Amino acid sequence: MKEMKYLLFALSFLLCANACKEEGRYEPERSGNPPGKVSGVTYEPLYGGVKLFYTVPADEDLLQVEAEYTNEQNQTFLFSSSFYKDSLSVYGFSDVKEYTVSLYAVNRNGVRSEPVNVMVTPLEPAYTRVAKSIDVKPGFSSFLVDWENELQQNINVYIDFSYTQDGTSYSFTNVFSSNLETDRRFVNDLYLSSDEPVHVKIRVEDSYGNITETMDQGQFTLLEDIRIPKENWVLPNANDSIGGIPMCFGDGLEGRNRYVIDDVIDRGDNLNFMHTNSRGRTGRSADGNMPWNFIIDLGDYYELSRIITVQRHSGGLANVNRGQYYQSENVGIFRLYIWDDETNSWSGPINEHTIPVPMGLSEIEFVRLGEAGDMAYFYPDNPQYTKPTRWFRYEAVKGFSGNYTLEDANCLSEITLFGRKANK
Repeated sequence: MKEMKYLLFALSFLLCANACKEEGRYEPERSGNPPGKVSGVTYEPLYGGVKLFYTVPADEDLLQVEAEYTNEQNQTFLFSSSFYKDSLSVYGFSDVKEYTVSLYAVNRNGVRSEPVNVMVTPLEPAYTRVAKSIDVKPGFSSFLVDWENELQQNINVYIDFSYTQDGTSYSFTNVFSSNLETDRRFVNDLYLSSDEPVHVKIRVEDSYGNITETMDQGQFTLLEDIRIPKENWVLPNANDSIGGIPMCFGDGLEGRNRYVIDDVIDRGDNLNFMHTNSRGRTGRSADGNMPWNFIIDLGDYYELSRIITVQRHSGGLANVNRGQYYQSENVGIFRLYIWDDETNSWSGPINEHTIPVPMGLSEIEFVRLGEAGDMAYFYPDNPQYTKPTRWFRYEAVKGFSGNYTLEDANCLSEITLFGRKANK
């Protein structure tokens, strides 16, 4: 028995040693003669970077060219390009000043050549350009932050805000990541009165760890509105026209128009949504799917500020799956109108809003976001109230499918409006 144990131990040792040897068989030896150096190096300045041009050496086993530099925080960044190319872009510089970049030719054994050091000066980096474009505006129980990022590089915007409410001080930080050419983000649900200002500071960071100094945006008071009660809302009959615009047919299949104003959202187990059954435009089945119009008699005169819409979910009984949120059958682009008594016609579109599709969310995060609804301002660039109106019109224009190009949206779960009672 003892001999058997020794035999098993010896076999295990040999297998392990062989496995280790096999694992290391394909490791580059990083030995041998280094390749020749790149030559004829020139560069073109880029925003926050440079593009290096060079001639590669004639070594037969050349694999790639590497560029390396160290920033002010003593962090080293490495960029590489195939030996087939004669250029290499380097990014991540924090300022418009001179930097040293080292260029290496690398062979298939991982052996580097002697470095060729190049002094370069980049153009202004994207993160500081974004910082200069930051614009903060007060909104309704919220504030909004706009910026431009024409280079469409990945940036993070840190929004530090603080206020005092009922004698207690609060401080928070929201972080928004973006690479859009223009972007607008909201900090919502700040129910502050006119004597409770909010103080805002902002920092902008890029993906290389460069970050601006904190930029003080000052303090301001937020606009106030209320949720408009739905008890007195009245819906026209399907195909009844108000000002020449027909009310949509929404009673197709399981859907009902009345579900859109009942304060109950579709959660997959209650089928609480309207459904046009592809009867858009004039409400006739042969007349195409979109656009279609949902019209509401508010029962009194209001000045409107914003709208929250909730999509059809139908994602299963447990409400943990994404379902149809931000995809097929739901509205991705819509327009907002009010009735103008002075002109006796519809005024608008006051705003055409595209609901952004969230990225990188888990299934349950999609559910939580979808159930909260999607907010849009009537006047997003300059938040304010509409003229007094009794009639509101929501025009569904496009679905989410095909990057907002298809007219395949049949459904809507809920509409909630905000504003204030008009003195009329």
